[in-house]
Amino acid sequence: MITNIRGQLVELNLTEAIISVGAFDYQVFIPEFVRRQLQSLIGQEVSLKTIQYIEGNPQKGRLTPRLIGFMNHAEKEFFELVCSVDGVGVKKTLRAMVRPVKEVATAIEENDLKQLTTLPGIGPAVAERIVAKLRRKMTKFALIIAKEFPADEQSPDVFGEAYEALLSLGYSATEARTKVETIAAEGKKFKNIEDFLTALYQQERG
Repeated sequence: MITNIRGQLVELNLTEAIISVGAFDYQVFIPEFVRRQLQSLIGQEVSLKTIQYIEGNPQKGRLTPRLIGFMNHAEKEFFELVCSVDGVGVKKTLRAMVRPVKEVATAIEENDLKQLTTLPGIGPAVAERIVAKLRRKMTKFALIIAKEFPADEQSPDVFGEAYEALLSLGYSATEARTKVETIAAEGKKFKNIEDFLTALYQQERG
């Protein structure tokens, strides 16, 4: 079981970091709140706490080990708690965690269902299950000291919302991620999902 990885951050995109360790490059999946902390560290040595899970269908013989990275043990523990809620799991949590741990933990602790349902993929029923299972366990996470990250002119939720929107329009997960990353790589800033979809439409037309 790999519990920590230390190496040079050589690449960073919306969903993963590539960490170079010796002769190997490791793909480490990351939630949005981790990506924001790493975005100014490309080219530098970083250390991530990791959890490992197996992705795939055992009946089809397609099982792939995956790593998910976090900046510290508290973030890792918080993520695992959210994953433990019925109907959530690793993939949904990865997609949903676009806000800092402190904000999400506070929303859970204060039974703020409206705030929780703004997270990608978290509907009212899932938000209620999260609160029912995790409320009273969030105090220490709500007390995490908020770090200052390089400010984005756009909402940090825009790319996550765009990914969800493309899935709802019939794109596959791979197609949706590719299109979002292509637009993101252009360095444009978007204040909302409508601006992003307009830019994508214009690119498709071009």
